[in-house]
Amino acid sequence: MPDSDSSAADLAACRQLLSEGSRSFYAASRLLPGDVRDDAIALYAFCRTADDVVDLGQGGLEAPAALRARLERLYAGCPEDDAVDRAFATMVQRRALPRDLPLALIEGLYWDAERRQYETLADLQAYAARVAGTVGAMMTVVMGVRDADALARACDLGVAMQLTNIARDVGEDARAGRLYLPRQWLREAGIDPDAWLAAPRFCPALASVIARLLAAAERLYERAGSGIAALPAGCRPAILAASLIYAEIGARVAENGFDSLSRRAVVPGARKLNLMLKSLARTAGQAVLPRRASHRRALAQPALDQTRFLVCAVAPLSDAAAEAAAEAQALLPWWDLSARVCWMIALFERLERSDREVAAAQAIRRA
Repeated sequence: MPDSDSSAADLAACRQLLSEGSRSFYAASRLLPGDVRDDAIALYAFCRTADDVVDLGQGGLEAPAALRARLERLYAGCPEDDAVDRAFATMVQRRALPRDLPLALIEGLYWDAERRQYETLADLQAYAARVAGTVGAMMTVVMGVRDADALARACDLGVAMQLTNIARDVGEDARAGRLYLPRQWLREAGIDPDAWLAAPRFCPALASVIARLLAAAERLYERAGSGIAALPAGCRPAILAASLIYAEIGARVAENGFDSLSRRAVVPGARKLNLMLKSLARTAGQAVLPRRASHRRALAQPALDQTRFLVCAVAPLSDAAAEAAAEAQALLPWWDLSARVCWMIALFERLERSDREVAAAQAIRRA
């Protein structure tokens, strides 16, 4: 195991990576309890790095194959000489993270590398299960929860977020020669998928498909909501904040007339802060899991067919280990939560200034 100084340096490198490339997650992570936060940062840094290796690389199928080899070395206790790999390996050992979860993530990246096509919503959900449902399942394990119902809801949230990403990034993906919208839906709307991809353009028919995808995401956000109360109390604000922020992205796409071809929906920093504070207010005082019959029914809905294999991959911990994990996730004292809110306010003030500076620069270029 690495010593404490090297572990701290590795985590610092992971934080830097996320602060530059995943600002929304990095900000939301500040709502997590300290020990969970560090492991979550290691997890997201690995996922971010894996995605970039495939997305930005030119190696085709070799890139995800190399990622799998890195993962095998990592699980064997011999991570590469890389801060992200070392931090992820430490988290894997501490949380007993099942290897099938990151392997499923890499399988989804294989699908990206081979430019797989998605005919139906079910096909697209199978992809989203791998590249995002896996993250929901891994985060749930990091938070010390291995209950099947909670895992199913976490996977719902991951899939919902990925569908939102796809709806937001239609133009960006098309310019990269990629199409994630269900091809069956495009044909039903009168659009030939291959012809459209060769010459992308916005039209009311395309708007209807994007709206349909966001409606599917919204149904999953609703399913996922019951799972948040099944998490440790100190973790609930961060997960609710992430859910609210991503749902807000979909709302911004709708405000733009579902035109995500020529415009990219952005949630301003001030709005993100508002949603994060709302998440704190909503989860305050939820010290125990609600016992209403309606909540129990919502929580116990079957997992999506496409995510069931992820739920099954997580073996329950022993009673003693589960009790220890629960004690470690006790609700944080208010002073600590308050300090993190103050940190977020300062952060979002900086992000808001950055947003204004970018907008001013764009206005000057247009003039």
